[in-house]
Amino acid sequence: MKHRAIKRRNVVIGIGATAGVAAVGGIALNAGAATANASGSGDNSLVFDPDAYTELTTTVTDTEGTERAVTYHFWKAITYVSKPVDATYQSLNVSVPVEIDGTAVDASNAPILLANSVGGYMPSSVADATGVGGASMGGGAPSGAPTASASASAPGANGNTNATGGAMNTNQLLALAAGYVVVEPGARGRGLKNSDGEYYGSAPAVIVDLKAAVRYVRSNKGRIPGNVDRIVSAGTSAGGAVSTLLGASGDSPIYDKHLKEIGAADASDAIFAVGAWCPITDLEHADGAYEWNWGTNALSTGKQVEQTVSKDLRSQFAEYQAKLRLRGLKGSGFGTLTARNYDEYLLKQYMEPAATTYLAALPDSDRETYLAKNTFITWDGEKAAFTWAGFLTHVGARKKTVPAFDAFDLSAGENNEFGSATTANRHFTAYGAKNDTTGLSTKRIESDIPELLNLMNPMYHLVEKVNGKRSRHWWIRLGTNDTDTSHVISANLAARAENLGDEVDHLYYWDEGHGANTDPGDFITWIAEVTGYKKAKKK
Repeated sequence: MKHRAIKRRNVVIGIGATAGVAAVGGIALNAGAATANASGSGDNSLVFDPDAYTELTTTVTDTEGTERAVTYHFWKAITYVSKPVDATYQSLNVSVPVEIDGTAVDASNAPILLANSVGGYMPSSVADATGVGGASMGGGAPSGAPTASASASAPGANGNTNATGGAMNTNQLLALAAGYVVVEPGARGRGLKNSDGEYYGSAPAVIVDLKAAVRYVRSNKGRIPGNVDRIVSAGTSAGGAVSTLLGASGDSPIYDKHLKEIGAADASDAIFAVGAWCPITDLEHADGAYEWNWGTNALSTGKQVEQTVSKDLRSQFAEYQAKLRLRGLKGSGFGTLTARNYDEYLLKQYMEPAATTYLAALPDSDRETYLAKNTFITWDGEKAAFTWAGFLTHVGARKKTVPAFDAFDLSAGENNEFGSATTANRHFTAYGAKNDTTGLSTKRIESDIPELLNLMNPMYHLVEKVNGKRSRHWWIRLGTNDTDTSHVISANLAARAENLGDEVDHLYYWDEGHGANTDPGDFITWIAEVTGYKKAKKK
C-alpha cells in the first residue's frame, strides 16, 4: 500500500513508575497527521476496512520508567451495528501498533484490549477522540438525569478515574506499548432522550451495545488486526460492572432480541478475560451489601443514616448471602461465606494482606510514622493485623445515604438506569418500591424489571443460569477506602468465579478510593500470561 509522506503527531504520555503506580497526564505536540490512502466504508457497514486508518505516533512511559516510541494505525468512529439508534455512541475506535522503539511489529495475533469508558451508566463516545485513549463520557449528565451514584470524586483514586467514574486511559496506553491491539467502544447510557422525548439509553442498552461491539470485532476476523479469540475487557466502576457482565454472559440468548433490533453482527459476543476495577454490580442486592459493610459508619456530616432501614437491608443481605452458598477462595481457610463470617474473611483474605503489602514497601521511617498515626494496626515486622471495627473506623465516612442504590426518592443514578422509554427513574427492588416517597400510585416494581435485572447482573449468569461460554480469567481490583460500593460485591464475584473453576486474580489496594488502578503494568503482564501471548513479533 502506498502512502504519501506522513507528518506524525507526537504525544508524550507520562505514566509514573514509582512503586508501579500510574499517574496519567498528556501533552500534545506538533499536532497533525495524514490519513492513509484508503477507501472508507459506509457508517453502517459491518465489514472492517483495513486501509481506512490514520498513522500516528505516541511516546508512552511505562511503569518501569522506560519511554516507548509507538507508531500505530488508528481507525476512528466505526459504527459497529447496521441499525444504530445513535451512531454517536454506537461506534468504536481501533488502535494497532506497527512499530515500537524503531522496530516493526506484527500485532495480527496480539490480544485485543476492549476498554470501555463507561462511568455511572452514563453514555460514552469515541466520536471526538484524536488517538488512542481518547474515548470519553458523552457530554456529561444528560438534562434531568440524577447524579451517578457511581461517581468517583473520592480521594485516593490516584488520577485514574474521570469525574463520572469512567477509567482514564492508562490501560490502553500500556497495552499499545506492549504490542496489543486496543479497541475502544462507545455505548449508549442513561438519560439520553430523542426528539419525541423518549429515553433510549436505559438498561439494557449499555451491555447490548458492548456485546454488539464484540460481535463486530469477532465478525471481522482476518480483517481487523489482533486475535479475536483473545479479547480482554476492561472497565471501572459501572464500566467494571459491564466488563464483568460481558465476561459472564458471553453468547447468552437472553440478549438476542435486543442485538437483533440494532443490527448486531452475526457472531459470538463471548470474550476471553475480564479486567474490572471497583465493579458496582449485583444491583438488586447492592443496598443490603452496602449496609452490611458500611451501615455503622456515619456520613461525612457526622450524621448516621436511618438505622431501621439499614438494619432491614442488612437482614436482606444475610438472607441473600446464605442462599449463594459461596466458598472462600482456595487457601483462605474459609468454607461457606455468610454474613456472620464475611468480615473475618475480608480481613484475612484482602484487607490485612493489602496493608501488609503497603507497609512492607514503605521506607522504615515512613512506616514508623504511618503506624504511629494508625494505632489500630498491629505490625510484627512482617504482617499487619487489625480488627474489622478498627478498619471501619480507619476508613471513616460512608459515601452514600440509605438505600445507596434504589433510593426511596428515586434520586440515585441506578434508578435512572432502570428507567423506561417514558419514565426517567424507576425502582428496581421490592423494598425500594414499598418505601417509595415520591407518591407513586403503586408500591410494586414494574413487570419488566426482573428481566432487566437478569440482563444487567453477571451473578445471574454465574449462579442462576451458569454460562458455559463465560470468561475463565478474572482480574478484579478495589480500593480498601472505597465507600461507593461494598467490598462484598467484588469478593462474591471472585469467589463464585473461582468456585466454578475459573482463574481469579483479586486484590485490594490499601488506602485507595474509588477507581484506583495502582498496578496497571501487572495487568498488562497478566494479559500476556493468560492469553499465552509472549510479545509483539518483529516483522
